[in-house]
Amino acid sequence: MKNIFVGNLSFGVTEDTLRALFETHGTVSRANIVTDRDTGQPRGFGFIEMSNDGEAEKAIAALNGVDLAGRTLNVNEARPKTERSGGGGGFGRKRW
Repeated sequence: MKNIFVGNLSFGVTEDTLRALFETHGTVSRANIVTDRDTGQPRGFGFIEMSNDGEAEKAIAALNGVDLAGRTLNVNEARPKTERSGGGGGFGRKRW
């Protein structure tokens, strides 16, 4: 299973459009366009999961730099999600 990052998406691109684009290169397990938590609007990037690593590599090579809906796609293997440090809330060092 390979997870593929797709960046610089036009806000009009749907998950179905993205799935169809990648299915020309192999079997797509999942297509997801990331949306803003508060507004629900697309954030301009998404992820594709492909079960066959060879097909995924070919899709990355074929689709990186391709124009979709007037935007040049940035396609590469997704990096693993990093854990965020929780809590925070500080404003730096206290100055008394």
